[in-house]
Amino acid sequence: MRSNPRVTIIMRSKNCDWVIGQALAGLFSQSYTNFELMVVDSGSTDRTLDIVRKYPVRLIQIDPKSYIPGVVLNDAIRASETDIVVFQNADVVPTNTEALAELVAAFEDPEICAAYARQVPRPEADTWVRRDYASSFPETGAGPEWITLSLPFAAMRKTVWEKQPFYEEAWGSEDTEWGVRAKAQGWKIAYVPTSIVMHSHNYTTRQMFGRQFIEGEADAFIYGGKETLPRMAARTVISTLRDVAECTKRHDLRGLLMAPALRAAGSWGRYRGHRLGEKRRLEGSKDVSLGQSVVLSRHESVRSDS
Repeated sequence: MRSNPRVTIIMRSKNCDWVIGQALAGLFSQSYTNFELMVVDSGSTDRTLDIVRKYPVRLIQIDPKSYIPGVVLNDAIRASETDIVVFQNADVVPTNTEALAELVAAFEDPEICAAYARQVPRPEADTWVRRDYASSFPETGAGPEWITLSLPFAAMRKTVWEKQPFYEEAWGSEDTEWGVRAKAQGWKIAYVPTSIVMHSHNYTTRQMFGRQFIEGEADAFIYGGKETLPRMAARTVISTLRDVAECTKRHDLRGLLMAPALRAAGSWGRYRGHRLGEKRRLEGSKDVSLGQSVVLSRHESVRSDS
């Protein structure tokens, strides 16, 4: 780590001792070393902080109840003093020593305001996860239109963030919302498929409901519109059929059995979240506590002793 770094890496953590050691080892093995690391921990009760303290980091500890992604990111970037800010989730593991260098190299083009990496699923990833990642993060070319920015491993110029901070109106999808606004202004966001990191989640139905709930709430703020039960049903059927086709091709019996319940839970969560977002927008409510409680109570970081 340099005394006058060009890059600040912001890593958010909570109860991730199962993977943060890999994430940090991968980061500190990078060929690009001109960075400082800022870890924002929101109440870890496992070995996460013990692992973090083995590395040269700037550790910031916050109350779990104050964890709202947009707020936390804005505060962390505000506290940084570098030209470029990189975001690395605590569960994201670079797959080679050039991932950070490739991501930062995108800013050699002065028109690039932000960039994001290619994510590949973990070896134990479920079939539906593999299908989703293959379509979301292609090996070459541009990223798909529906991915405007993906923060698990991404970067942006601080000067651009100063013009457009992350939104704080809803709990989730802060990266998507930022990317939508940026692209509406004609700003260029680069997809860097040569910067490769490992990151994925095998959600339970409970976790899927929570994740989709906060994404649905966020969609109401980002795109507007109204969610309906027929639309929810159609989304469930389409996504389930796609999963069934992929599981059949891969001879994945467990995936076949799981697909209907998993996709139904996700669609129902998105519907409920979207309706909450519609209500909050109509009322002008700034209260994010319901979405926060729904996702955090179902999050994989929750421990029985916390």
